[in-house]
Amino acid sequence: MSALKTGLIGAGVFGGYHAGKVAGSELTEFVGLFDPDQTRAIALAEKHGVIAFEQQSDLFDSCDAVLVACPATYHEAVVRAALEANCHVMVEKPLALTGHAADQLAALADANGLVLQVGHQERFVLAAMGLFEIPETPTRIEAWRMGPPAPDGRAGDVSVIWDLMTHDLDMVGKLMGPAVSVEATGRSAHTAHIDEATARINFPIGTAEVTASRCHSERDRRMVLTYPSGTIAINFLTREIENSTSFEVKADVSDHLPDPLGAADEAFFGSALGKRPCEIPGREAALAVHMAEQAELSALHTIGA
Repeated sequence: MSALKTGLIGAGVFGGYHAGKVAGSELTEFVGLFDPDQTRAIALAEKHGVIAFEQQSDLFDSCDAVLVACPATYHEAVVRAALEANCHVMVEKPLALTGHAADQLAALADANGLVLQVGHQERFVLAAMGLFEIPETPTRIEAWRMGPPAPDGRAGDVSVIWDLMTHDLDMVGKLMGPAVSVEATGRSAHTAHIDEATARINFPIGTAEVTASRCHSERDRRMVLTYPSGTIAINFLTREIENSTSFEVKADVSDHLPDPLGAADEAFFGSALGKRPCEIPGREAALAVHMAEQAELSALHTIGA
């Protein structure tokens, strides 16, 4: 296979980002895209000189692989349809909105020998920083991902847990393993969903506390990792690190990882072509879905929903 025939589902903001990666890759042939909003689909398709398909199934039939960047509420159905059409799939997070559905999709991909990669591209950032090379497992992780509402109303179809917190749930799961239990509190502000939440997660070897907000006055993006031998505190916005361990951690990885989204998409293309293993397989991403589902249910209970 000389080039991966690749399609795109979703012509919104993130669909536009992914379209640029597909069009610019030497590994792909950009076949076309689908979005129920045909006006939006045609505009993005014309920008890249590809077809705006009128039916999703026709796009699948024309592709070896698809990137899914539609709203989260549709991820499960679209990913399932793509896998059943024998397409490799890269889907923006979350993989699905229930742990059961995420497990089913991961199993379907594995059974059919297909790549299913999920858009937790911040794993590439932590890998570049050296956090995955540390020979100790954290006993405690605290993370904050906070900011004002998105100006375009993006991801208003789901809570902040599925929208933002899922990134950090994936990272603490990658660093600490499967969770034993999850409890959360939350509140609503400017949408019908939870807009700010804090999850407390128990692992066999420690705990994590993750806070996410899309109604905060300013951006705050930090993580503090406690190890048996010390603490690493990271400010992702200022690219500053306080490190009392002996492990080397890079504060600024922009020189060799200037584009995490591009790196993730390129990794997917390579995996679909059989050139490399999948970096963020569905079976791993399902762990974050299980944690997010438990956090959502717990947080809804605290606000009486």
